[in-house]
Formats: sequence, C-alpha cells, structure tokens
Amino acid sequence: MTANVISYRGKSAAREVGKALGFDAESLGRLAGLVSQWEWRGKTDTMAHSFQHAGFDLKHPRIAKYLELCMRIQDLPRHLGQHSGGMVICQGQLNRVVPLERASMPGRTVVQWDKEDCADLGIIKVDLLGLGMMAVLKDCVELIPRHYGEQIDLAQLPEDDDVYKVLQRADTVGMFQVESRAQMASLPRNYPVRFYDLVVQVAIIRPGPIVGKMMHPYMRRRQKKEAVTYPHPSLEPVLRRTLGVPLFQEQLLRIAMTAANFTGAEAEELRRAVGMRRSWERMKDLEGKLRAGMTANGMDAKTQDTIVENISSFALYGFPESHAASFALIAYASAYLKVKYLAAFTCAILNNQPMGFYAPAVLVKDAQRHGLRVKPIDAQVSEWACTMEHERDGTLSLRMGLGYAKGLRRQAAEALVESRSRLGRFQSAEDLALRVPMLNRKELILLARVGALNSLDGTEHRRDALWQVERAGKLEGPLLRQNSEWLRDGSETLPLERMNTAERLMADYGGTGLTVGRHPMHYRRSELLRRGVLSAEELRRCKDGEHVRAAGCVIARQRPGTAKGFIFLSMEDETGIANVIVTPDLYEREQMTVVRSKFLLVEGILQNQDGVVHVKAKRVETLGAGRPIS
Repeated sequence: MTANVISYRGKSAAREVGKALGFDAESLGRLAGLVSQWEWRGKTDTMAHSFQHAGFDLKHPRIAKYLELCMRIQDLPRHLGQHSGGMVICQGQLNRVVPLERASMPGRTVVQWDKEDCADLGIIKVDLLGLGMMAVLKDCVELIPRHYGEQIDLAQLPEDDDVYKVLQRADTVGMFQVESRAQMASLPRNYPVRFYDLVVQVAIIRPGPIVGKMMHPYMRRRQKKEAVTYPHPSLEPVLRRTLGVPLFQEQLLRIAMTAANFTGAEAEELRRAVGMRRSWERMKDLEGKLRAGMTANGMDAKTQDTIVENISSFALYGFPESHAASFALIAYASAYLKVKYLAAFTCAILNNQPMGFYAPAVLVKDAQRHGLRVKPIDAQVSEWACTMEHERDGTLSLRMGLGYAKGLRRQAAEALVESRSRLGRFQSAEDLALRVPMLNRKELILLARVGALNSLDGTEHRRDALWQVERAGKLEGPLLRQNSEWLRDGSETLPLERMNTAERLMADYGGTGLTVGRHPMHYRRSELLRRGVLSAEELRRCKDGEHVRAAGCVIARQRPGTAKGFIFLSMEDETGIANVIVTPDLYEREQMTVVRSKFLLVEGILQNQDGVVHVKAKRVETLGAGRPIS
C-alpha cells in the first residue's frame, strides 16, 4: 500500500498544542468543535475567530502563544498514514527502491512514500477501492433466500415502478449515492422513471456540474420549464441524451473533437488534464488550442466561453459516464432491496457500519417508520451481528446485535453466544457471570444498562439487572455457593425504581448510540404543538412562503464549497427528516448554536417547491430539556 502523509489541520493542531500547553479537556473540546472544517471558508472562518467563539481571550499572553503555535504547525506532517486503496504493483525486491514498514493490519505492508512520490519515480500504483454498499448487497443476497425463500440475482433486477416512486419522493435514507441532502433535494425535480435517469442523477450532484452551472439548466429542462438548446448546432448529437447540458467526461472529450478539431491524442491529453485534481495549469495550456480550433470552425466568443467553462469545470471531479452507470446500478440495487426486502437490507447495512451518510440511529428510525419492527439487544437471543427473526404473524423483524453495545469486546460477546448455544438460556446475572467469566464487571454493567439482561429470570427492569450484576460481581465462596438461593434477593424487595423514559434514552444512546424505542422528539410533541412547532411530516403539507417553526435532532451539517457560505442542516423527528438552510449572516451570529447543539428549534420561511421542502431559518436556538420525561 502507498502511504498518506497526515498533516496538522485546525482541529488536530488545536487539540495537540492545547494538550502540550496544559489546557483542560473541556476547553479543548469546545474549541475543537468550533474550528472550521467546512469545505467552504468565509472571511471569519479563521483560527482566531474560533478561539474567540470558544471564550478564549486573545489578549492573554498564554492564549496568544497558543494561537501562534496552532498557526505555525498548520500543514506540517503529523504522522504517516495508509492510503485507502493504493496498491503498489512491482516485480523483484521493492525494499531496494523505497523503505517499507509493516501496517497495523496483519499481513499488510506500507511503502513510506505517498502516491505523488511513487508516480514521480514511475512506481505503478492501482487504486482498489472497496464500497461498503457492495458488502451490503452481498449480505442481502445471502439473507433473502434464507428468510424470504426467494433467490435474488443482482444482474437481473427488474425495473420496478414502486422503486422509482420511492426515488421520486426522495425517500432514500441508506441508499447508495442518492441519500445525501443535495440528492434528496434534486430527486423530486429530476423525477427518475428509467435507469438512465438514475445515471444522470448520480453524476449531476458533483462539484463539476455545479461549478460549470450545468445542474440547474438540466433540471429545468427535465421539468420542461426551459427549452432544450445546444451551445452550437454541431454539438446536438453529443448532448442530445443529456438535454443539451454536458455532464460526463466522455461528452466533453467529444465536444473538444467536434468543436475544436482535437485529435485523439489531444483529446487524451485533455482527458488526463480534467482527471487530475490539480490540473488548472494544464487546462490553461489547452485552452489556447480549444479557442483556436473553435475559431476555425466559426464559433463566436460567447459560445467559446461557454464551452471552455464547461470543460474547465470538470477539473473538479467530473464523472465519466461509465462510472456513473456503474454507480447507478448499485444505487438502483440498493433502492430495490430496501423497497422489496426492508428487513434484510436494514440488517445488512447495520452490520456493515460505518458507511454512508447517516448514523445507525437514523437508519433504525427510518426502518421503523417504514414498518420494520426493531428489537433491542438481548443476551438470551442476540448474536454479535444484527439478525432477522420470524414473528408469529409471518412478518420479519430485526434483532440488534451485541456488537452495538459500546465497550463490549467481541471475544467476550462470542463467548456469551457460545455458552448460550451449548448450555441453553442464562438463568440469572449470576449464572451469566459464572458461565462467561470473560465478561468483566464493566461489560456486565453495560449489558444491564442497555436492557440486554431484562429477559433473565427474575429481572423486571434495567435497575433490577444492575442490582443483580453488582451482586454477581461479588460471588459467595464455595461454602455458601451450594445454597446460593438463600442469598438471592426477591425482586419485590429491591429498593431501586425503574428508569424513567429520559434515563432509558440516555442509557440507550450512551450505550449503543441508538434507541429502538420511540424517537426522543415524540416525548416533546405535545409541548411543541402548544408552541406552534410543526413536525417534519406537517411541514410537507404547508404552503410555500409560510412562516413556520420546526424542531428536531440534528443528524447532518454541511457547508459545501459550491454553496457560497450557506449551511444545510438535516433535523430528524419521529415523523421524518426536515431540511434547514442557514444563511451566512445567521451562522455568524449563532455559530455556537448551529455547530454544537444536538437539538435545535428553528423559525423561518418555508420553501415548498416541486416536492422539495426546506426551512430558510431566520432564528435558531437550542431546544432545551423541557419538563422531565416520566
């Protein structure tokens, strides 16, 4: 594998310099959370500005030195990492050419040079990139015959109207390539009805088409709000299938050959230029050739400017059509499997985390809203991975796996499963501790806290299980062990009360990162209704231009480099996901709230156009704890 030189950036510099200077962890966490990591950088997105927002006095000599050191180490190498997929192909002894080192993963070796160094020396590097969704599809292919009794062939999936209807509604959480906020905002407008529409959909939400001002013209033409036109009549055969808008690298090469008389060799040189991330200088050299060829073909200056801008913009991640078609195939397969086999798809995607745009907590809530029953971790039933269960009514449910218990070692969980398979159900917390000695006290407490021991005999609730776990950690000696029932507490005599809803939610999210119970916003709904706060579902029924209030759990924050400083938030409640637009001015005033708050209350103007709903925020505030939840 080739190496990756990891250098200091804002967050890492702030944390490590702060540690060296002796600042407390709370202050460092607050500062690191405010240091801008957005793709877009505005005038105030500076380290000094972050220091001020975090409450640091820049006039203090110690703080001033802290800031100075953070700035001085920016972009300096921190450590040598590993490229995600750059495999070196060689013959003979590579260590005679470049120093090697063993990677942390067994059987893997890393070249101590990055990909640019390898390219300069002529060492062959091939990127072998793995897609998490491919693992999900593989697992689905195995789960579906086992639980649904149907065979599935990914190469022969039929085009299905139900699948396209889901895509048209942008109900795409968990689906490959079409689940981001930007994709969801464009899907109802592009309204895919056939596979090639999905090919375009995958390719159009990219920096290349956006910077080249191609995305919105295509969508307007797709909606028949704008006539299809071409930069020049000679380009109609090249651009007809994408409604006169160049979207793919192959089209841009054909444009150069048609409009500027490029040869095959010159087109290949252009292909290499647009394929390189740092290709601006090479593109400028080729621009002269492009303009000379277009002038010879009688094209005016305005047409030339349009074509050059289209080609130049694809230096920013323009997509090949073949690549888009491959991704679209995986996107359609993921959509098909989610629509037709929800339990298998959800089980597979949860077993292949981390991947995709959303956390497991969001995936679970989305599956529940679509009708899937999700059961909690249970020491009597759960495997390490999530599994599917058959219900008495013939439906399928999902059982969360022990792997979602944060802090539970895999070898301890597998020892638990092995003992359960060999000797049967656990009778008590004491029985569990005796039969699985690999489980330490912290792991037993964790299982009790997240409700995984509630099904043990004589256990009525989580605090009951915690009480028993504490006792199991202090087992009696051999003299009393033969009559240990004398020392067993009756559940009715235990002094501990059940956890209330708020405590269970905190235990769930703290111990597993998710809850299979009701969404936290459900418990605030009656209070929020009195305050005029709408749910995500109610927002979809409101008219464009209405003044609305919305609240939810922030599940995504984005500030794309192409969005001119605007921030896009996704907020989830028990009914779905609401999208919020935060202007640069509002962000400047409420940066701490926007960046740090987990639950937000937003007030602003609703934008409901073409089935796409956003709230353009005028005011944001942290949604407080409210009254205690019983």
